[in-house]
Amino acid sequence: MSARNKNRMIELVVQNVSAAADLPTENDIRPWVEVALAGYPDAAAVTIRMVDEQEGRKLNLRFRNTDYATNVLSFPADVPGIIDLPDLGDIVLCVPVIAREAGEQGKNPMDHWAHLVVHGVLHLLGHDHGEAEQAQAMESMEIGILKKLGISNPY
Repeated sequence: MSARNKNRMIELVVQNVSAAADLPTENDIRPWVEVALAGYPDAAAVTIRMVDEQEGRKLNLRFRNTDYATNVLSFPADVPGIIDLPDLGDIVLCVPVIAREAGEQGKNPMDHWAHLVVHGVLHLLGHDHGEAEQAQAMESMEIGILKKLGISNPY
């Protein structure tokens, strides 16, 4: 489904292959993506896939060589420059890991979901947190975006 956002088209596909209940819906997720893309000038297509631990672990092992499920994985699109597609990429969210983290950290589950969606979108836009300076810059962006959504600092 697509929606206009300040003269820019955002196509959002939400795939839920998790057996869990009470997960964010596309209506919950769309504003998180839109606010995270507020400074992005072009049309954008993002796919968000909510998975169980087995798929999350398998993807993390295959693409990061790490044998455990992580909360969020981002896969920026690798589209040749001659093809004019708005695809930014895919974000995979591991439902049980996110639920566990929210509980352990005493966070509102939907706020934690929002944070991880924003985090994933920032990765699709090319931001990283591999080095301390990058991490500080990315965290600052996340805090600012979440504040616009009425969500307090997750750090």
